[in-house]
Amino acid sequence: MLTCSIKNHFMAYRFFLVFIISGFSVVSFSQTKLGEVASIYVTSPNLDSSVALYEKIGFLKIASNVMPAPWALVSDGSLLIMMRKDSMKYVGLTYYVKNIESTVAQMEKNGIVFTQKPKEEDLIKRYFFKSPDGLNIMLASNVGLFKQPTGITMLNMNPIALQSEDKYPNKECGAFGEFCHPVTDLNTSIEYWKKFGFEVKSQMTQPYPWAILSDGLMLIGLHQTKNFNYPAVTYFGLNTEKRVKELKEKGITGITEFMGKNNVTLKTWEGLHFFLFSMGM
Repeated sequence: MLTCSIKNHFMAYRFFLVFIISGFSVVSFSQTKLGEVASIYVTSPNLDSSVALYEKIGFLKIASNVMPAPWALVSDGSLLIMMRKDSMKYVGLTYYVKNIESTVAQMEKNGIVFTQKPKEEDLIKRYFFKSPDGLNIMLASNVGLFKQPTGITMLNMNPIALQSEDKYPNKECGAFGEFCHPVTDLNTSIEYWKKFGFEVKSQMTQPYPWAILSDGLMLIGLHQTKNFNYPAVTYFGLNTEKRVKELKEKGITGITEFMGKNNVTLKTWEGLHFFLFSMGM
């Protein structure tokens, strides 16, 4: 059942992507309701080991520092992943904001309850909250003047380039498709994310209710399913079996097949999940 559901979902997703791209839909990178820069955020007890792993799967370290705590920022040109040294496990979506106080004030006015707020003496102001489905979300002051990558994603990739591996932004993983997570009720979740400026790019009912949304900075996938119970970074590409073999030859572990060798999940040692799926029919 799981294998059939996943196969049907990604056949539908392939159709959606071809339909959107053929209509020349382009994601614009600009100010959103949450901030100016979006990233996946993950904690790691050993930054050097984490950076080394991400470099093997197509990311480069573009910034790092030891203040206010050791951190490293990696990117493949399309997606940012922020890693902060911390022994407490955490995975979520983070937005970096220039005028964070005014943004937070407006969100509280709209009913958002922050589960954790910064201390007055904190150099980086960080505000934590959760979506109704439990996804960790954080707003952080953009004192590092981080910039949003403008690389190609599945939403604005030329359909011809989809058939050429050398055109993929990330040669090891493919093209970024979504930061997905399971939801209890799709329509309720869609309305929640719309409050933050996200727009529905595609919505399907098979093999279960799911949708792809974007605010111009981040692509998120909402999946009303029990097939998985964690957030995951999803990439698509051709010849996944070959790319997975190359990753294993580099010493990458934590790879599990979903439905044969062309669709796998990769769990990094510090706990971030990647879905690597094939675009081949």
